[in-house]
Amino acid sequence: MAATEVKFTLTLPEVPEIHRLEAEKKAKEAYIMTLLRHGDISAGRAAELLEIGQWQLSDLMDIYQISPFPSQTKEELQQEVTQTLKILSQYKK
Repeated sequence: MAATEVKFTLTLPEVPEIHRLEAEKKAKEAYIMTLLRHGDISAGRAAELLEIGQWQLSDLMDIYQISPFPSQTKEELQQEVTQTLKILSQYKK
């Protein structure tokens, strides 16, 4: 896999390092979440790049309004739900 390096330059007055670091973190987050939204990377890869867990990623996906089922049709989602319900019903016995 080829590496992508993202750089940009801004001319700003001096800002406290803690603010610069926060801004850089948010920029990285927005970049990765945009790639996830477009299906360029998987949710697992997004979590790995952001160094967060799946639950935290789920929260971010909600904030960025990214559906966990972006490419599924209604029928595909219904089929997945039906299969999941079948599996769960086996555990009720």
